[in-house]
Amino acid sequence: MLGWFQALMPREDKFFDMFVRHADLVSKGAVELRAVFQGGPEMARHCAEVSRLENEADAVAREVLLAVRRTFITPFDRSDISGLSTSLDDAIDQMQRTVKKIQLFELSAFEPMMIEMADVIVEGAELAARMVDLVKDLRDNSARLSALNVQMTKLEERADELHDQGVKALYLAHRYADPMAYVVGTEIYDHLEKVVDRLEDIANHIVDVVIEQM
Repeated sequence: MLGWFQALMPREDKFFDMFVRHADLVSKGAVELRAVFQGGPEMARHCAEVSRLENEADAVAREVLLAVRRTFITPFDRSDISGLSTSLDDAIDQMQRTVKKIQLFELSAFEPMMIEMADVIVEGAELAARMVDLVKDLRDNSARLSALNVQMTKLEERADELHDQGVKALYLAHRYADPMAYVVGTEIYDHLEKVVDRLEDIANHIVDVVIEQM
């Protein structure tokens, strides 16, 4: 009886608009994070912009959770809606944590492989946003989503390689002269790797929803 009644009711699709807004903030945050790794006089402004975007993303996440509670019929499972929103929020939260560490250690210059990892983050955020754009038509876009998820996995593997190579280079450069530089550098590499991991979480969550809906 309940299933018949739900079939007559219109689905609430505003969630898709919120997902797109959230993903757009993640993409913008990635661009600003990459700009931080350029150093220079604009660095502080880019750090502040990452924090501002993270605050906006928090507001969208709260909006999603409130809508989940208030909406009778959702486009897919409520836990999946909340989970996708959380994974988007986790990604930009990790970007902000990275910026905070940079500010804490008063860094102004960065290793080449850190900059490459920041490039990977921009690409990963763009991939995640493309996947979110396709969520509204999961069934029709399942093949495209699967292909994009494969690309995300390759990006994550590339980030892992850069992380390991970067940490090894730091060790060889600073093991005798400046151990603290090694410690600080590995901290930044670890945070960058976590950003990529959180972006991969977005892609994996979307693919999980596709599997459930098929």
